[in-house]
Amino acid sequence: MSNDETTPGSRASRRRAGPRKRRRGLTIALGVLCVLLLAAGGTAYWLYSRLDGNIKGVDIEKALGGDRPERLPTSGQNLLVLGSDSRAGAENEELGGGGAVSGARSDTALVVHIPEGRSRAVAVSIPRDTLVTRPECAGDNGSTVSAKERVMFNSVYAQVGPACVVKTVEKMSGVRIDHYLEIDFAGFKDLVDAIGGVTVDVPQDIHDKASGLNLTAGPQKLDGAESLAYVRTRYGIGDGSDLGRIGLQQQFLLALLSEVKSQDLLGSPASSYRIADSATKALTTDSGLASLTSLAEFARSMNGVDPGSMETIMLPVAYDTIDPNRVIAAEPQAGQLWKAIREDGTIPEEAKKSPATGG
Repeated sequence: MSNDETTPGSRASRRRAGPRKRRRGLTIALGVLCVLLLAAGGTAYWLYSRLDGNIKGVDIEKALGGDRPERLPTSGQNLLVLGSDSRAGAENEELGGGGAVSGARSDTALVVHIPEGRSRAVAVSIPRDTLVTRPECAGDNGSTVSAKERVMFNSVYAQVGPACVVKTVEKMSGVRIDHYLEIDFAGFKDLVDAIGGVTVDVPQDIHDKASGLNLTAGPQKLDGAESLAYVRTRYGIGDGSDLGRIGLQQQFLLALLSEVKSQDLLGSPASSYRIADSATKALTTDSGLASLTSLAEFARSMNGVDPGSMETIMLPVAYDTIDPNRVIAAEPQAGQLWKAIREDGTIPEEAKKSPATGG
């Protein structure tokens, strides 16, 4: 992937990107999608034992060792949900994704806090261009990567791997991450085709020469290939900044979630299997959730959480004084936010205000 793909827009383009709520409010659909799919088939999950092999597991506990924050003082849970986007391979080359590009990046990062009682949830999104201190980490190949200051948050995944992302989040927040879920955007292609397409309300005409995507404004039913191109388009909408694409990804994920929920999965075992097969192939979890049984049990434990009422917060950030195209965690707001999560308490309104957005 070219460098400009991971470079966020200018400060001016950020301010033109639309309401803060749109930028931060909808990405939770990414994390709950697969959980809801499995919950919908929970009463028959034993029929899908063959799907266990689809789910990829990462031994986060082993990679992180014992130097970690304390667990919550209650029965609450904290999840780190990443949306990864790999553009390597022939399929992605056909879709205008680059083909020759190796590796993947974490386009979306959410710390999902489920307080004691599991009747509600809070999702904190970490902007991908936030400058962070990456701690010393164990890489995927077993080597040790030294600590480094002022690195872009989404570079940690690409350069070191998922365990280091978890460690980075824990170090910057003091919040213990109980579970890790990663969803591959490319895996949505098969999922969309399995459910028969997804209808989205295209906000404006899109003509993206890079991907060949051409859509007119208004409701459009997209197949898998079109959906993948839609969530990836950057130059086909707005001012060409990455924020425009993020808005489309959020919109698409909500539409996908709505489509899945509207289908009678229990009434159609064959359709339910196809959808579950596609969803699990796109999923990587920590080793504690890396089975259909574990995921179904976890989903059932969250039955009281209504995705529509989840509170979503962007990590309070301010523009970096050295590089105004990057942001840093804003204090004292960020500290107050993480403290409330560590204590499984209510997040104060002051901790939700972000200087970079004026909110």
